Amino acid sequence: MNIAEYASYDATGLAELVAKGEVSPKELAAVALAAIEKANPAVNAVVETYPDRIAGLDESQLGHGPFRGVPLLIKDVFGHEAGRLCESGSRLAKGFKPETDSHLGLLIRAAGFNVVGRSNAPEYSINCTAENALYGDTSTPWRKSYSAGGSTGGGMAAVVAGMVPIAQGGDIAGSIRVPASWCGGVGFKPSRGRMPAGPAQDEGGFGLLSNFVQSKSVRDTAAALDCLSIPQIGDPFAIPRPTESYASLARRPAPRLRIGWSVTPTMGSPVDSEVAEAVKATARMLAGMGHEVVEAGPEHDMATAARRFLDIWFFGFDLRLDAIGAKTGRKAGPDTLEPGTLMAYQHAKTITPAVFLAAIGAMNAARRNLGRFFVDHDVWLSPATATVAPPHGTFNLGLPGVTIDTFVEKTVAMPAQFTLPHNIMGTPAVSLPLAMHSNGLPIGVQLGMRPAQEHTLLQLAAALEQAMPWKDRMPRLHVGA
Repeated sequence: MNIAEYASYDATGLAELVAKGEVSPKELAAVALAAIEKANPAVNAVVETYPDRIAGLDESQLGHGPFRGVPLLIKDVFGHEAGRLCESGSRLAKGFKPETDSHLGLLIRAAGFNVVGRSNAPEYSINCTAENALYGDTSTPWRKSYSAGGSTGGGMAAVVAGMVPIAQGGDIAGSIRVPASWCGGVGFKPSRGRMPAGPAQDEGGFGLLSNFVQSKSVRDTAAALDCLSIPQIGDPFAIPRPTESYASLARRPAPRLRIGWSVTPTMGSPVDSEVAEAVKATARMLAGMGHEVVEAGPEHDMATAARRFLDIWFFGFDLRLDAIGAKTGRKAGPDTLEPGTLMAYQHAKTITPAVFLAAIGAMNAARRNLGRFFVDHDVWLSPATATVAPPHGTFNLGLPGVTIDTFVEKTVAMPAQFTLPHNIMGTPAVSLPLAMHSNGLPIGVQLGMRPAQEHTLLQLAAALEQAMPWKDRMPRLHVGA
């Protein structure tokens, strides 16, 4: 199998070839490495590959799930594999190796995925662009030196560039969906409680975070959800799931839905006119499919909510970094942390229990208020991001003078104003690459639904994938270009 042929398949397609014996997992790993070596110098999505999982792969050690032998990248944050480097894009954590596997890491391997390396991310995933001082900046495969988004920018850029067909990611404010929008892939955030977060914690980000994958196709997303959304012993709760598999349900048509679409900024950052038109075109397409479509969106003071969100996100951040520093023999400071991260570290020390509990209360109020939208609507259709990918340096953690009170304006509002509401509500949401901007960059359109409605959201996404296909688009920095 050559690189171009390899890159033409999604993860499901490659898994089918392995199952038929037409290609071996070791052959796929070798081609994946060749693809990474070809495209990564321009994109800078992959920070490490694992020789023992490529040339040294022992196929008997692979799981026997439906993705057996399919190459996958793990995000360089959270440490899902014991004994593997997890440096979180930070000089403070350079050389750090977690001591235990996460439940998600175990499920990824049980599904049969071959984890061949780790992908780039901003320092400690606290930004919406994969730019960091340790490993450098990841470009969208459509244009060098333009942001791939974040925090899981490395994973999505690698998928869209053809290096791997699928990558693991995490999403606390849009970190899967923003890269999907700016790179032109499928970025799906499951409902709160759908994905296991153990064993070290009950919920990531106090319920705001959801780990999952980034892919090329809706069918990959559905099949991966079947493999990775399995409740684990010790999980605090399990949310309802359909009796049939997501993969089979995604192949069925969605019921007639009440869809509200909106391009009104939620944090005041202007929406590009072509991004707005892409949302409107999607609304027209959905109406043509027989859905009830009206202009409507949730109403809430999202800028204030985002500021309170920071007091949850960064609560205990100083303790986490101090613990990592103790293991690597370094201290948090200007030589080991980027300016924005150091600011967050210092702010974390000021977050008292009273401030944290007030922020939790504010998130609860925001969740209830935003959630009223779904009383009268089944779907919220919006931009994924207000603009297409901006140049590197627009809002990274190296910007000087950013304070906790300007952090939202400088780093959150433009990329995450439409994605963050779904983390607050705990609702499933997906960014689909349904349009292209006249400047040659992809446009992500977002759809979100009520909690636990992933199956219906996948059905709607699959219908749009067929009606407004993206499969044959090839970015400039693709391995086959």
